[in-house]
Amino acid sequence: MSGRTLFGVSLRYAALGLLAQHPGSGYDLLKRFERSVANVWPATQSQLYGELNKLADAGLIEVADIGPRGRKEYRVTNAGRTELRRWIGDPSDDPPLRRPDLLRVFLLGELSPAAARRYVRTFAEHAAAELERLEQLRDSVPWSDDDANFYGRAALEFGLRDAAMEEQWARWLITALDARMPAGDR
Repeated sequence: MSGRTLFGVSLRYAALGLLAQHPGSGYDLLKRFERSVANVWPATQSQLYGELNKLADAGLIEVADIGPRGRKEYRVTNAGRTELRRWIGDPSDDPPLRRPDLLRVFLLGELSPAAARRYVRTFAEHAAAELERLEQLRDSVPWSDDDANFYGRAALEFGLRDAAMEEQWARWLITALDARMPAGDR
């Protein structure tokens, strides 16, 4: 991964990909990011603007136009498009998946049964809230049939199914914990 952090790598390609879909200013990119990619990989305004500078320094994007008040509009260069396509097609660049929430589940035996149940209940509630948020997002977007919307909808569908599965799994685990605990300890 050439020494870059997971966050930096993912943000780099998220910004590059959004600019490949639509050139725009940093502000435009931030707004599009908040409506789309931030649902799977959140970033702050300063992180996104910092990544734009790094992409420009690397020759992967360039300033296409400078508007009023020095507003820069960026577009992807040929080198940027080549690098984006290389990254999309090569999942071997991805670091191993880490799930601190599941590591906690693995170690729940270190807590009292009641505390373990509380953690799993919170996990289930979080998954249910995330599912509701994603359903609202799905229902609020005027989906069109272009590639960006098609694949954006596919990524959203993964999130919907993942959140539903996590909630279902956590509810199963609560039932399994209840079966192990004396009724007075729940």
